[in-house]
Amino acid sequence: MGLRERLRDYTMTSAEHEAEVLQEQSLTEGGDDLTALAPRHPACVCGTVRTVTLPPRRSVPALVAEVWDGKGSVNLVWIGRRSIAGIEPGTFVRARGRVAEVRGVPTIFNPAYEIVPTA
Repeated sequence: MGLRERLRDYTMTSAEHEAEVLQEQSLTEGGDDLTALAPRHPACVCGTVRTVTLPPRRSVPALVAEVWDGKGSVNLVWIGRRSIAGIEPGTFVRARGRVAEVRGVPTIFNPAYEIVPTA
């Protein structure tokens, strides 16, 4: 490790360090770069669930989880679900599906997902 890398490590905030660790974990788990997702293309995303919301809708419920990989975020939306066991803030997930763009945010509807244990 060179002097530049050591200085960079010492000047990083804890949030920046956590984001860097999360980016490395996402890449090792096989996740795509969330800042480079293309609409209408399949993607494999990995990251930590930041928020879980149930938007107020009168007809069909939809559970929305925002997943962050340290660089960017994507919304995972499960139509017809009010909750999913294990999907909660802080959980590391891997999800696959086709990307759509909803109000400028990359979104995957009804993704295949798995909860990845963290060591």
